[in-house]
Amino acid sequence: MFPKPKPVLVPNTYAFESEPMVKPTGFREYDARWLFGKEINLMGVQALGMGLGALIAELGVKQEIVTGHDFRGYSASIKYALISGLMAAGCKVHDIGLAVTPMAYFAQFDLDVPCVAMVTASHNDNGWTGVKMGANRPLTFGPDEMTRLKEIVLGASFGNKAGGSYQFHENYPARYIADLTNRAKLKRKLKVVAACGNGTAGAFAPQVLDAIGCEVIPLDTELDHTFPKYNPNPEDMEMLHAIRDAVLQHKADVGLGFDGDGDRCGVVDNTGEEIFADKVGVMLARDMSAIHKDAQFVVDVKSTGLFITDPVLQKQGARTAYWKTGHSYMKRRTNELGALAGFEKSGHFFFNTPFGRGYDDGLVSAIAICEMLDRAPGKSMADLKNALPKTWSSPTMSPHCADEAKYGVVDAVVKHFEGLQKKGAKIGGQAIRDLVTVNGVRVTVEDGSWGLVRASSNKPELVVVVESPVSEQRMRDMFETVDGVLRTHPEVGEYNQKI
Repeated sequence: MFPKPKPVLVPNTYAFESEPMVKPTGFREYDARWLFGKEINLMGVQALGMGLGALIAELGVKQEIVTGHDFRGYSASIKYALISGLMAAGCKVHDIGLAVTPMAYFAQFDLDVPCVAMVTASHNDNGWTGVKMGANRPLTFGPDEMTRLKEIVLGASFGNKAGGSYQFHENYPARYIADLTNRAKLKRKLKVVAACGNGTAGAFAPQVLDAIGCEVIPLDTELDHTFPKYNPNPEDMEMLHAIRDAVLQHKADVGLGFDGDGDRCGVVDNTGEEIFADKVGVMLARDMSAIHKDAQFVVDVKSTGLFITDPVLQKQGARTAYWKTGHSYMKRRTNELGALAGFEKSGHFFFNTPFGRGYDDGLVSAIAICEMLDRAPGKSMADLKNALPKTWSSPTMSPHCADEAKYGVVDAVVKHFEGLQKKGAKIGGQAIRDLVTVNGVRVTVEDGSWGLVRASSNKPELVVVVESPVSEQRMRDMFETVDGVLRTHPEVGEYNQKI
């Protein structure tokens, strides 16, 4: 028998060293995250491994799994505790060592292994750990699998069996890098800043970009799990400003920033301006749909309306579907629709054949950006950005709302806008053109201005985004409309920031 995990144990005690601790809140909608030592201990990680092995068996999938770990001071020890649990559950474990998350996804295909468990806390601060899991390549777990995994682990319903084994794959990154770089070299000599924030991607990104023909300016590529300068997060302004400074100093064509586990890529143009990921997605969609007729794309509900209204995409016959925010949801939907690519505003991009295998990989995104520039001789990254129709967009705003209340508030907001549409009512003098309700509500009016309200997947917050292709004032009008509805709910608190 293996004891049931406890939600809390005190460090430096017998219990902490001899009983599993797994805080229930670490099981998120599509991956798992804990503060190591405060919310999970090594025996708790072992329990997670046994639970994952049991779930794989329950799903009827062959019990064979790829593992890897990111570059944090404790990640290797967490991975080995996870491996001990997986082997106890009867799994054959393929360990690829230090890796970026997409390297583990690649190994599922390359080694013909159905399952994956990548030890990473992505761009989270030091102290965090987590696991990204899947049992049906190229997909990762969603809410159903995570809920069932939580039940198994917290209930200690393991059913361990003999037959587990372990294999370490020596020098595995060379296979991943060879796969990425087995392509024609760029015709255009691009000078590229490769910023890694001292995270795991620093071990691989510079050589991949060099191999495809770029002149690489490495920035914070030395591995240092203390993250001495800033967290490796390409949505973080501190990282973007460091990339901007390097781009301007070296007169680079583009700056590319990779997050802690290498599955996202942020972009700074040749003038030092960051380009938010949804706009990068529109630029890539233009480039890809010029090559592939009637291309289908998937984007998350936080993304710009240009995917629908851009005249170039319309002329090239591109079609776009909006879907739920979250890398697991987006990956699944892109796969279901057989879309050419999926773009999430956070920077998770999912490329299907011939660009990729359907999973999110920051280096595949970086290569796609470089190849887009290669196919646009004489044009800079800023030129491609400035060729997009102008829109006025808010940052992602997050008013506080308790976890117990947020979904009820969002349901009420959805019903409010559905009622207005049914009555033919107008918002600020404009008729409602479209409602997307796959993830909260995204309401678009006649002039293309839109507002989004959804519940945050992992924080006690709502998510609010507004945009207008007409003017800054229309964007502000849309915010006033959305906020006016939210203010009728006393459970909704103050915003983290406003426009």
